[in-house]
Parts: sequence; structure tokens; C-alpha cells
Amino acid sequence: MKICQSYIDGKSRPSGQPPIDKFYAGTGEVIARVEPATKEMLNEAVIIANEAQRGWATLEAGQRGRILQRAADIMRANNSELAQLEVEDVGKCFGEAMSADVPSGSDALAYFAALAHTETGDMHRFGDAIAYSERVPIGVCAGIGAWNYPVQIACWKSAPALAAGNAFILKPSEMTPLSGNRIAELFAEAGLPNGLFQVIQGDHNIGRAICEHPGIAKVSLTGGVETGKLIMAQSAQTLKKITLELGGKSPLIIFADADFDTAVQTALDANFYTAGEVCSNATRVFVEDSIAADFIAAIVERAEVMNVGDPMEKNVDMGALISVQHLEKVLEYVQIGIAEGAKLATGGHRIHPRGFENGYFMEPTILTGCRDDMRVVREEIFGPVMSVLTFADEAEVIQRANATSFGLGAGLLTQDLARGHRVAAQLESGNVWINTYNLLPPGLPFGGVKHSGFGRENSQYSLEAYSEIKTTYLQL
Repeated sequence: MKICQSYIDGKSRPSGQPPIDKFYAGTGEVIARVEPATKEMLNEAVIIANEAQRGWATLEAGQRGRILQRAADIMRANNSELAQLEVEDVGKCFGEAMSADVPSGSDALAYFAALAHTETGDMHRFGDAIAYSERVPIGVCAGIGAWNYPVQIACWKSAPALAAGNAFILKPSEMTPLSGNRIAELFAEAGLPNGLFQVIQGDHNIGRAICEHPGIAKVSLTGGVETGKLIMAQSAQTLKKITLELGGKSPLIIFADADFDTAVQTALDANFYTAGEVCSNATRVFVEDSIAADFIAAIVERAEVMNVGDPMEKNVDMGALISVQHLEKVLEYVQIGIAEGAKLATGGHRIHPRGFENGYFMEPTILTGCRDDMRVVREEIFGPVMSVLTFADEAEVIQRANATSFGLGAGLLTQDLARGHRVAAQLESGNVWINTYNLLPPGLPFGGVKHSGFGRENSQYSLEAYSEIKTTYLQL
């Protein structure tokens, strides 16, 4: 039985607190126990982080970049091990974790390693004086992670923070505690000083303590809307910088002129990757009237042959959902949709793969005949449930696509280049994909508008968010 403890000052620390059971989604078995950190442990971590940060900030930016590049290289060398931990944490397919999810973390480290050299200010002359501005680190930063992408989230948040000269404290979800400490060990192997990257284990109680701690200058959250509101409220008294990457109910618009096979596969990928537990997934699929019948027939046919089962098997297309409670919530949404008048085209049930009968598995589910006012169309389900809607013209579908409180992702498929740019410009979303979906290279900013949050992960914008502008005026 694994014991997941906080990682403070270069080593694991017991807390003596009652542990939290960690279940493996594939089997429903307890595979680890999480020892929640105490407030005293958090205080110690912050003190240690402050000391480590002062030394780290004095390093030339290129030196910090070289250490982060070594961290990226070491993570790549340990990609398979980290992917295994990702499967145990989340229940997703090993192939997804191995080929995309874990590499996105090491790619972020490599990107910010290179970007560390580029931070500059500007200079002004005022006759008998000069003034200059520069970007300086803000101190100790913290990341509060969601459970769907623990490795990626740890790196997306820590890489820009460290590149900018800050220390970083990671609080993984208590549901996915396994990879955080291993990442910390790999970072130490790369040459990060003790205390610069620490892991505080626990639930919402230690999360609140992080938000309220006066020694933490910034909190970055990936989570749900209600959690985001709590983080803002809890951080208000200490005036922390905040980045919020929250939920979504993203539209995918398929025009009649789209490449048909590409459209079908994109819709499937945008709904059933990681068992639908992706905040930017395009769960509202709008299909132009003239191709709707053929499109629905095609996606149903392909969904029904998807292999759901053991996440470690190579030929499995979809793994398990994170917990039995979450599975039950998603299944309840399917029944809500049917009660509201949607047609269950396929799926909608829990399944029990041979050898994994107690795991949290569900059929890929497609609801057709959906209306904009249905709860399954308006509310984030966070599971393998696709809602299909039809539309008649471009103006109509743009208005309907934007009729949501969310704005994280949006996509459209068309072979008309002008239409692609025209529609993309009108979609109220932090990210828009044309003829593809959910591709997130580290050089591009990722984040939402409206209730999907504010601030950005990745790119130059993320690096800037982990720094302050300091101006110096020199009288000659």
C-alpha cells in the first residue's frame, strides 16, 4: 500500500493525520492512502520556499533555464513511469498518458526553459534622468490542481513560475496524489534546490490554508466554477494574484462542407478522450441540417465499436471515470437528458469489463434531438456524453454557440477558409480550433473567458503572470 505524504525540503514528511483513501478507477480498489498536511507543515514549507526562492532569483536567467531543460529531459526519460502513475491516478488509457498527456508536461518545461532568457523591461530618458523597468519574481507561488491531468497541470503551473524566478508549492487533488512527489524527485535530480518545488498533500482544507496564507503571493487553480469562486474569496484577504482555469461547455460546429470523416473523428475525440473528463471538450456538437442524419449514423456506429476497459491495454479506446460518485453523477445526467426529451442514440449505461467488473466504466454516450434549454446542453457533465444539436445557417449557430456562461473552447469544421476565420472571430471563447480540436502546444496561451476563468496557462502571457513590473528612476 502506497503512502502519499507531502514533499517538503527535499523529502517526504509524515503528518500523523487520518489518511484519505485513494481508489484506482480501473478496479475500484484502494491502492494508496494520502496523509493530509497540517497548517504547520504548510507554514514550514512556505518558510523553506522563501529561502530557496531568494537564492534561485539571483541566478542568471539562462542558468535557471538550463536546469529546467534538464528537468524536461529527465521527465522524458521517465515518461513511461509517469504515464503509469497517471493511469493509476486517473484511470485514463495508458496510450493517452504516454503519447500526449505526460509529454505535454515535459514540453512545457522545455518551452519555459528557453523562454527564461527572454524576459526584458524597457528604458526611458528624461533629460537629466533615466528610468528603466524590469520584470521581477513575485516570491512563493502555489498551484491547486484538478484530478484529470495531474502531471500536465503540475508542469504547466510550475514551469513558468520557476522560469520567472519563483518558488512553487503544488497541491495535487487528493484523488490523484501519486505523481506529484515523483515529479519533485525528478526536479531535484535535475538540480532544482531543495525547497524550490514542494508538494502539499490534502483536500480542500489545506487548499483553503494555501489561499489564506500571507506568505504565498499567487495561486493558480484548475478546477470547477464553484471552486474558482471559493479560491477568489479565500485569497481576497491577502490580495493574491490569481489565475483560474475553470470549466466549459464548448461548442463544436460542423458545417455541411466539412470533410466528413475528419468531422466524425474530431467529434468523437472531442467528447470521449480521457472518458470525457476534459474541461475544454466540445460536448455541444452542432451539425448542419443537411448532413445531420448521416453524421449521427456515423458517430453512433463508431462509438458502438469503441473498446472500453483495462486502461493499460493497448487496444482500449476509453478507460474509467475517476470515481464511483462521479460515474453516478454522469449517469444521472443521461437520465435527465432523456427525461427532457433527448433521444439516447447509444450508450448511457455503466459497464463491467471482464476482470475489471468493479471499475468505474461507462459506455460512450450520444444524445440526439437535443435543445439549447436542456440541462445536458447547458451544464458541464464532465463525462463521455455528447449532445448533438442541428442548425440551419451560420448566423443562427454562432448565436446559439455563444449562448452559454462558459467560454473555454470552441471548434468548427469547414473547408471554406473565409468562413473559418469569420466564424472563429465571433465565437466567445479563449480558444478556437478550426478543422481540429484540443491541440495545445506550450507556446500558445490556454484559458477561458466568462465563467471559464481568467489568466492563461502556457505562452509568454503565463510567464508574465508570475512576475511583477519594477520601475527604477535614476537622477543623473
